[in-house]
Amino acid sequence: MNDPKLLRADPAAAKKGISDRSGRYLPVLEEFYAIDERYRMLLKRVEELRAKRNESSAKIGKAMAAKDEALAASLKAEVGALKGELQTGEKELEESTAKQRDLIMGLPNLPHATCPVGKSEADNVVRRKGGPEPAIGIGALDHQTVGEKLGVLDIENGVKLSGSRFVVLKGQGARLQRAVVQFMLDLHTQKHGYLEVAPPYLVRPEILEGTGQLPKFREDMYATQGSSSEGKANELFLISTSEIPLTNLVRESILDETALPMKFTAATPCFRQEAGSYGKDTRGMIRVHQFEKVEMVWISKPEDSMNALEEMTRNAETVLTALELPHRVLELCTADIGFASCKTYDLEVWMASEGRYREISSCSNCTDFQARRMNARLRRGAKGPVELVHTL
Repeated sequence: MNDPKLLRADPAAAKKGISDRSGRYLPVLEEFYAIDERYRMLLKRVEELRAKRNESSAKIGKAMAAKDEALAASLKAEVGALKGELQTGEKELEESTAKQRDLIMGLPNLPHATCPVGKSEADNVVRRKGGPEPAIGIGALDHQTVGEKLGVLDIENGVKLSGSRFVVLKGQGARLQRAVVQFMLDLHTQKHGYLEVAPPYLVRPEILEGTGQLPKFREDMYATQGSSSEGKANELFLISTSEIPLTNLVRESILDETALPMKFTAATPCFRQEAGSYGKDTRGMIRVHQFEKVEMVWISKPEDSMNALEEMTRNAETVLTALELPHRVLELCTADIGFASCKTYDLEVWMASEGRYREISSCSNCTDFQARRMNARLRRGAKGPVELVHTL
């Protein structure tokens, strides 16, 4: 969530940032400003009414003490009228506050000043390449064909068990996935200084709200409906990435600055409905509804987060270098960065069968956007000021 104070203080900068993101959120920003103006007018009016009510109530006490019943009755009538007007004003203020929050929760993070300005993914910038030279790929088989020929990838049974866009890995296919996950976890924990975490796969709605999946991406989530120990309905969501529980580990916390950075990694299944992507890049194991992923999350001091982004990207790139996969690092333009991100690098691997690079990893600095939603803070010194952390 963006800082409302910053949006109010510099509307021109906010409008430019949202416009640079292709402009599709500009109507939301404009509505926020309109609601915000009404909110401030209502707040002023409600505060005036409260002050007037309190003043009249104090006068009633004095009139009663002076046994001036006529004045006391007049003041009571005045307070009664103020009470009705105040109730109406407070209800309108509450509605305005809720609407204002809904709007600001629907606004993406503002792009960082160093983020390349662009109108589409065509404006992303290649920063570097790594690994061996890409193969030409003439006659190369794609992963589904190879997997089915080897008997390690079973699409038919995936569909039989769960429906379209689920897969079954068998034998060496299942072993390969387990080995790659183990390799990455060992690399990140033993060489890169990450703490391995085994988080829950089901989380509460407010946890998803903290990292920005809700309310924006609800249609992409899998929701479950159960009952709590008290018998009440209990909605939980399957995680679409372990970023969600890992980042929320610092939710509602005040961290000592000496504890930062915190670096977490986890290997979990991820569940995504991938709404709207049918018929597009869905062959084999691409855009399936369930997949394994190794995640990296940093909790950082604000002044360190941009350097942390560079280090995190290098950590991810080390995996591809060690596996000798031809790859490149893209810096995404303003129109292509994710909802919560202010700056993103994508790592793309060469797919010989397609004759192109395809995204395999994405590293983003979310600055204080998620931290403000989660109320995740740090304290400078033993009794120093408290401020929001940055998340990556």
